[in-house]
Amino acid sequence: MTTQELLRKVRRIEIKSKGLSEQIFTGEYHSAFKGKGMSFSEVREYQWGDDVRNIDWNVTARYDTPYIKIYEEERELTVMLLIDVSPSTVFGTQLSYLQEPQRKDEILAEICAVLAFSAMGNQDNVGVIFFTDKIERIIPPKKGKNHSLRIIREIIDIQPSGKGTDILLALRTIENVLKKRSIVFLLSDFWHTGASYKEELGIVRKKHDVIGLHLYDERERTLPEGLLFQAEDAETGATFWIDTTAESVRAAYQKRFDQNMQQQRDIFKSVGADFVSLSTRDSYTKVLKALFEGRTRFS
Repeated sequence: MTTQELLRKVRRIEIKSKGLSEQIFTGEYHSAFKGKGMSFSEVREYQWGDDVRNIDWNVTARYDTPYIKIYEEERELTVMLLIDVSPSTVFGTQLSYLQEPQRKDEILAEICAVLAFSAMGNQDNVGVIFFTDKIERIIPPKKGKNHSLRIIREIIDIQPSGKGTDILLALRTIENVLKKRSIVFLLSDFWHTGASYKEELGIVRKKHDVIGLHLYDERERTLPEGLLFQAEDAETGATFWIDTTAESVRAAYQKRFDQNMQQQRDIFKSVGADFVSLSTRDSYTKVLKALFEGRTRFS
């Protein structure tokens, strides 16, 4: 990709994503995440109606009268985007509004841009960890338009060296680099090839607010009927023939996808983390809006 082509792509995503953020998401983002990050401010004597869970037992014991901790909303949060850039994300068969196939990595770039501009609109810091079966690149959290544009450029232009998808490694990296409570978005197609990440997700979830965003192409779930074709596994390079004239083949293919998606959903649910799934032909604006509104409603 030439520099001019890269700049045109960045500009197109900037215009679209910034518009969506300002028109749709900034308010929902604020409601969904602001107030989740609270810092200790002071203590005062307990008053009727106060939440007993906020009682400071050390101060209460010292003065022999109940005191509670007062918290205030943190003025800025840190949003960390864990972005899967493995070869399996470079895939797309569904037509966009331009009547061209839109790949998973292209939609991930737009979603990340919307999240970055929403965070920017609330004066929050945004950072990125690009991962495959290795950590490809880390962009430390910062704020501002130029930083958001850098993130978009990196998403579009990154050339990963890894071939697999190791979510466990990405979560361990988050645990090491983030010291302050943060909002963590894990964006992936969740074709995880590493060891189980459930325990590590639980550890990260205790410290941070974690949201899983699962993106898939419809052809990863359903096969067209009556075809015989050769396919290649993007992450292993293995090639194989698929005969979709057999209903049993199509059913087994869909079952494999559904079981994997349910397994990922169950892992996130077991640790109390949000998980949403969308296909490349879905409107990600509707999915994100529903996610934000749902978090506001049940917070």
